[in-house]
Amino acid sequence: MRLDRFLANLPCYNRQQVRLLLIQRRVRVDGQVVTEPLHEVREFSRVEVGEQLHQAGHAPRYLMLHKPAGCVSATHDPQHRTVLDLLPADLREDLHIAGRLDFNTTGLMLLTNDGQWSRRLTQPSTKLPKVYRVETEDEIGEHYLEKFRQGFYFAFEDLTTLPARLEILGPRQARLEIVEGRYHQVKRMFGFFQNKVIGLHRESMGSIVLDPGLAPGEFRQLSAEEIAGI
Repeated sequence: MRLDRFLANLPCYNRQQVRLLLIQRRVRVDGQVVTEPLHEVREFSRVEVGEQLHQAGHAPRYLMLHKPAGCVSATHDPQHRTVLDLLPADLREDLHIAGRLDFNTTGLMLLTNDGQWSRRLTQPSTKLPKVYRVETEDEIGEHYLEKFRQGFYFAFEDLTTLPARLEILGPRQARLEIVEGRYHQVKRMFGFFQNKVIGLHRESMGSIVLDPGLAPGEFRQLSAEEIAGI
């Protein structure tokens, strides 16, 4: 939100007062005097007017987690362990999941308290590629490749999936790149061939790749380069 609008929305200032405060150089954002009304105020910005603190600001957090099987992609669950339960208590506050995984699906999971960043990561319009390693019950044939390129019609949603890239790694193993996140999408795609998915592991989301040094259940902070890549 622009700074003048942020201040004018507070109960203690009107628009004329806001203009005067800016001219008088009484407004600080993240410790710096700001006189520009269009200056952007984010949810993590610290905003002060004189000695009055109007938004404390807090540090954004971006975590990469290696999700194990048998773990719920939720912040709370009365029956099962959640991905947040894998984190120390002091890191859990205000975190949300950017891109959920099914109960028994493993691999890359991203958690953050930055809503704008997670929206860029997950909104359909970005068409962010997500890469999965897939293991199936039956063999994967060469004839699968063209169908994945064409897309699959999902009657429930009345839509055809966007083209996906399938790479066969072995008789029952493949790497799949998709740009959508429909309900059980990967399992439904292979279900078209009556081939059950028995193992699913997310390797990457966009430019962020699961750190091979992370064991299931372990996590680390994202680097500045990883954060900026989304």
